[in-house]
Amino acid sequence: MSVSPKMPSGINEPNEVNGLSLPINDEKLSQLQNSIGELSPQQLAWVSGYLWGLSQTQSPSVASSALSSVTPAAAASSDKKLTIIYASQTGNAKGVAEGLEKQAAALGVTVELLDASDVKGKALSKLSHLIIVASTNGEGEAPDNAIELHEFLQSKKAPKLSNLQYGVIGLGDSSYEFFCQTGKDFDAFLSKLGAKAFIERVDCDVDYDASVQDWTKQALDIVQEQLAAEPADVVQLPVNQATTVAQYTKQNPYTATLLTNQKITGRDSNKDVRHIEIDLDESGIIYQPGDSLGIWYENSSELANEILTQVGLSGVESVEVDGESLSIHSALVRHYEITASNPQFVAKYAEASGSKKLLKLLEDKATLREYSAETQVIDVLASKKTKLSAEQLISMLRRLTPRLYSIASSQAEVEEEVHLTVGVVEYEQRESVRYGGASGFLSQRLEEGGDVRVFVESNNHFKLPENDDTPVIMIGPGTGIAPFRSFIQERESRDASGANWLFFGDRSFAQDFLYQTEWQRALKSGLLTKMDVAFSRDQEEKVYVQHRLLEQAEELWKWIGQGAHLYICGDADQMAKDVHQALIDIAIEQGGLSDEQANEFFNDLRKNKRYQKDVY
Repeated sequence: MSVSPKMPSGINEPNEVNGLSLPINDEKLSQLQNSIGELSPQQLAWVSGYLWGLSQTQSPSVASSALSSVTPAAAASSDKKLTIIYASQTGNAKGVAEGLEKQAAALGVTVELLDASDVKGKALSKLSHLIIVASTNGEGEAPDNAIELHEFLQSKKAPKLSNLQYGVIGLGDSSYEFFCQTGKDFDAFLSKLGAKAFIERVDCDVDYDASVQDWTKQALDIVQEQLAAEPADVVQLPVNQATTVAQYTKQNPYTATLLTNQKITGRDSNKDVRHIEIDLDESGIIYQPGDSLGIWYENSSELANEILTQVGLSGVESVEVDGESLSIHSALVRHYEITASNPQFVAKYAEASGSKKLLKLLEDKATLREYSAETQVIDVLASKKTKLSAEQLISMLRRLTPRLYSIASSQAEVEEEVHLTVGVVEYEQRESVRYGGASGFLSQRLEEGGDVRVFVESNNHFKLPENDDTPVIMIGPGTGIAPFRSFIQERESRDASGANWLFFGDRSFAQDFLYQTEWQRALKSGLLTKMDVAFSRDQEEKVYVQHRLLEQAEELWKWIGQGAHLYICGDADQMAKDVHQALIDIAIEQGGLSDEQANEFFNDLRKNKRYQKDVY
């Protein structure tokens, strides 16, 4: 005999579905189903959390009040709404879009935030105001979550958008040839379809905060005026205080502790790679395999002094940074990029110094990019000694930005720690040793027990398959091995039955086989099904991971046919291109596809999240 629980006064008798007792009657169940029937997965997740929050208020009247206060916004017509879409690979564009959403809501603007992968292209014709925040991936490619929308807007199926007002924020790195290309693409596509830009597109460099802030203020002023939205009270959703966890972000990093700094390349290796362990203590920080850790670092004080001497400054000159008066030396150490150069810095210094060498570089963009990538700030300044004021100097420099490192651990294994695999940038120039900004900080200047400011950058486009039975193929030469260490730890903790195949490459077996004993142990236990290695300098003819892929073409194609997920991590300039071409060749050889069909095949795998890249 089943006994139904007694319902509180004022609550309808429970309904039964498949023998299960539900605390809701048929009429309310029907209303609920009709309300949520057309919501996207992201919207359903939000509604689920919202309703759960209301359920924690203990008072029906509070829930009713909160619901009534949000009803006008929810019921607003489509022509009274701002839609924000983000096309994001590593999380930067998503973060900008989320900030934009919060600012719009605070102004009383009805706003909807969408992942580009959740957007149906034809639905854009129903929108009145749209902002797209788009990062650029690889060689001017759209991020994985925006591939379908990017392709759709170029197709004959794309609708006319003559009633749409839009704005675009492009995020990129001006050191690359296809700077902000995805943002430029979306701007061009929307314009061609008849949409009208209510504000000019902004193309933001790596230090994008100030540019985004200025553009956002202008854009929202226009949107607010055009929508004629009345300021509305911002609804604070009720939350369960017991489960609230502090959220650490790029703007609000957590001060963690360095536990371990261990060199994992051999004594005779010409590469210095470090295994870094950081204690997150009781921060509550949660990360997933495939995510990255952002490192805020301080520059070398000695390098700052060298730069100041080069331009004729003492270091005590005062400058203003974010409303704070600082010595120019402190500003260089804490707030500006003084290691890596960039084309804009070279161009500005060329004009200020009149250096014939630098001015010549400006005539060829490709040569300028190459020089900038290979030459640090101090060595650009040394091309012609020129006196600069403190204000002139900082006007030429980019603001300091955090470095992102692929996380090399699973929390299921290391709990309140996070591990990184850091390749130290180190070379000799003008009889001096040059170090990379973040890698030099972690490997040389930060002592074990010292403080380091960190945050997690989620990457939803580099994740293990949800089904643990799915086989995975991981291709990660050099420090690209990092996320696959986290993948293997996670698969072990989940007792995943899916097969794991790892391709690793570096220069020398004896000196550069990163985490060798761990991989050997995983192979012996069966956790790692297969491992193929390529050590380029151990024989006369250089062998790389793409060669191992081609050698294993038949079995590799078989694994892909059985549903395997493909992952590539590491160098974007050469390795990732070579590996991709090897995969295309395998599809042609083993699958009998044409070159066009092979490219389309792997493009479809990317759309279905079966082919994912974390390249840099």
